[in-house]
Amino acid sequence: MARKDKSMGLAIKKRPIVTELYFEWLCQFVSDNPVYPVSSYTKLLSKLHTIKFNYVLPMDGNREEDGTDLRYRFAYEHDYDERMIVTVLDDRPCSVLEMMVALAVRCEEHIMDDPEIGNRTSEWFWGMIKNLGLMSMTDDNFSDSYVDTVITRFLDQDYEKNGKGGLFTVDHCGRDLRTVDIWCQLCWYLDEISE
Repeated sequence: MARKDKSMGLAIKKRPIVTELYFEWLCQFVSDNPVYPVSSYTKLLSKLHTIKFNYVLPMDGNREEDGTDLRYRFAYEHDYDERMIVTVLDDRPCSVLEMMVALAVRCEEHIMDDPEIGNRTSEWFWGMIKNLGLMSMTDDNFSDSYVDTVITRFLDQDYEKNGKGGLFTVDHCGRDLRTVDIWCQLCWYLDEISE
């Protein structure tokens, strides 16, 4: 008779609870913006969490890694064993939501941190949502097919040269943002808004 692996059974039982807690934890990063209450965008955030983050430019692999690294930050903050996270959360690719939250977090913690202003992670996130053209996708106005179209356009880099329709619009760059990685787009965007 084969011996059952108890830790595997425990991970399977915890899967729905941990995945829900993880999603809620991701949403907390972007929930402190009174203009865009997360409770009005639950369907959009859930949808973004089901879409795999694909990328064209090799450097955008760093954005994917940042997204999946959030899973281990979640484990650390909630005192979960990393082996359980591997089984429960790390069994799927990085989602668009994970990538965007991770990018907003990295923007705030590594570039724009200013104790006098406070944490602006949600501001960076909702700015990306706005530029993508998804601000109208509240729960009472949600269109699954529209979100699919918008995210496909973004992932295929089929947005405008200045980035409109992607994550960032940079009007005075002089470069085609479709040819540069997301991190460069972010940096150029931050340069432009701080001028």
